[in-house]
Amino acid sequence: MKKRRLKKGVLPALYVMIALFAMGGTYLVESMFTKDTFNDSNNYGKVSDVDKNNNVEKPVVNTEETIIKPFTDTDVKEVKSYYDYKGDESSQENSIILYNNKYMQNTGIAYGGKSADESFDVVSILNGKVVEVKEDKLLGNIVQIKHDNDVISVYQSLSDVTVKKGDDVKRGQVIAKSGTCNISTDLGNHLLFELIVKGSIVNPNDYYDKLVTEI
Repeated sequence: MKKRRLKKGVLPALYVMIALFAMGGTYLVESMFTKDTFNDSNNYGKVSDVDKNNNVEKPVVNTEETIIKPFTDTDVKEVKSYYDYKGDESSQENSIILYNNKYMQNTGIAYGGKSADESFDVVSILNGKVVEVKEDKLLGNIVQIKHDNDVISVYQSLSDVTVKKGDDVKRGQVIAKSGTCNISTDLGNHLLFELIVKGSIVNPNDYYDKLVTEI
């Protein structure tokens, strides 16, 4: 059989047609993905809404508003509990103070360091204003700080007080060191901490890590 040859000029024409077809396909694809496809009216998540693990970001809690413990030393521990009339007998026994042959209910929490002779830094539990600095015959040096939402923190049995009445203090700021007092001589060097919320003395353990706005 005799082979047919393409006429001169047919092959270049084919190349031109293929090129035009490819360009037309590209235009069609681009037209399908216009800017309107990705506008804010569609239900596409923004990069800022997703973290590196492809999880939706959660609102960041403002830690500056949470109540912290009145110390930062990890060796500090509770040595005398808050008296809870609903508590068990064991916890109530650990919250009784004996002074001058009289038993008294502890209205705060006493914290001690590694030893009865070692002091530790005492810090403000929240931002606030110092409303009172005084020395008491039984409780030693006392600092009282007023915070937002009708919260008052009271720090007793202090030494080396570094603030005065009227000072503005920041959450975590050192205001004194732990010390001694005459009402709890058996505890040695310690901090007696009380928390007053809306006029009532409360158990501080029930409020640590809470937001002020939650109180």
